[in-house]
Amino acid sequence: MSQGELTAAQLAELRKFDTPTICNALEIVAPERRTIGYNTQPLQCIYPDLPPIVGYARTANIRSIEPPRDPKKAQADRLAYFEYIAAGPAPKIVVHHDLDGAQAGFGCFWGEVMSHVHQGLGCIGLVTDGSIRDVPMNAKGFQMLARCVMPSHAWVHSVDFGGTVRVMGMTVSSGDLIHADLHGAVVIPHAVAPKIAAACELLARREAVILSAAKAPGFGIEHLRKALASAAEIH
Repeated sequence: MSQGELTAAQLAELRKFDTPTICNALEIVAPERRTIGYNTQPLQCIYPDLPPIVGYARTANIRSIEPPRDPKKAQADRLAYFEYIAAGPAPKIVVHHDLDGAQAGFGCFWGEVMSHVHQGLGCIGLVTDGSIRDVPMNAKGFQMLARCVMPSHAWVHSVDFGGTVRVMGMTVSSGDLIHADLHGAVVIPHAVAPKIAAACELLARREAVILSAAKAPGFGIEHLRKALASAAEIH
């Protein structure tokens, strides 16, 4: 296990929490991340019934409105891309930035074939500001967060991979730890990742006091004042 990787047990712990809770926990353990590290523009979650996913980012830039300039090089680049996807720690989450600007999503990189290929190479889902298709036929259990759903792949191809990309306001570098679910996605800095589960549990204990009071008969402002004070005392 290389530096920054979590154990299987630690990854399992993170999967117990939804992405908003992870964002809340980051406000405790990495307060400087309050306004960065997550998507700030909406993504469509294609399979909202799937549980949260946690994995290491495999990044790429793609485009589809025009063909590759060198078809022979594009074939070699495609294989190199898959070799990159296959390398590195698992589980993996693919993060694609569409370079087509206002026409991002014009053509789909993602569909039945690509979802199965990437799943076979150790990926559990993707986050992209591009598009996807083949909704009923994609690999079972493979989560997809995308800008939109479209019918054609047009001239879609990867331009480069393995660097830093920016997707819907979220900056992601290759190897970053990503947490995602139907709400969106967030980067968990490696330095604080082992602290996240405990912070989530702390938040749950604090919120339980407030929720219990709010759901009780006769709840009013005095009950809320006491609940907030009690919650603040939980450390």
